[in-house]
Amino acid sequence: MSDTARLHLVPVRSREAKDFVHTWHRHHRPPPGQIFAVGAADETGTLRAVAIVGRPVARHLDDGATLEVTRTASDGARNANSLLYGASWRAAKALGYRRLVTFTQEGESGASLRGAGWRLIASRQPRAGWHTPSRPRVDHGNDHVSRFLWEAP
Repeated sequence: MSDTARLHLVPVRSREAKDFVHTWHRHHRPPPGQIFAVGAADETGTLRAVAIVGRPVARHLDDGATLEVTRTASDGARNANSLLYGASWRAAKALGYRRLVTFTQEGESGASLRGAGWRLIASRQPRAGWHTPSRPRVDHGNDHVSRFLWEAP
C-alpha cells in the first residue's frame, strides 16, 4: 500500500480505536475514556490512523466547553493526522464544544497540527510527574519532558 493513498474519514468504535493506539502509538497507552473517536482509512477500507477525543486531562481546562485530543496514532500514512485533527475540531464544534486542545511533547514537530490550522498557545516546562509516597505512579518514560499546548482554529 502506497503512503500516498487517498484517505477518508471513518467512524471508529472505542475498543477499535484503543487497540489501534496500543499497536501504533510510540510512547503512550490508550486513554481510559473518550467522548468520540474518528479514523482515517485508505481506499481498501484499511484503518490507517485514529484520533481519540475526550475530556481534558488537566482539571483547569475541563470547563464543560473544552475537549482534548488525547491520542492520535498512525501507521505512518501521509497527512493522516492532519485529516484527523481537522475532523476532530469539526465534530467537537458540531457537538456544541467551543474549544479543542491537544499537547505534543518536545521532539515532536507539530507539523500535522499546523497543517490542520491549529496554533501553538503555550509551552509547559518538564516536571517530575505525580509520584508521591501515598500515591505511587509508574513512570511511562515521558516524565521530565517539555510539552506544548495547541488549540484548534
